[in-house]
Amino acid sequence: MEIGQKVKVCGIKERIPANIINRLKQNPTGIIKDFKMVDGSGIGFWVEFEKNMVTCFFEDEIKPST
Repeated sequence: MEIGQKVKVCGIKERIPANIINRLKQNPTGIIKDFKMVDGSGIGFWVEFEKNMVTCFFEDEIKPST
């Protein structure tokens, strides 16, 4: 995964607010904006969606979008 790459959310492991889940159901595609350092849990990615919504996902929660 690279910064600027278009990705699609394919699963959510962590609890996130219901309003974000509802927005992801409408459009689960976003763009990787940055990496997030996490302790022993893998690599995190800050993903930006439409209307400037940004949230973090782990590598196994997103996949490249076509």
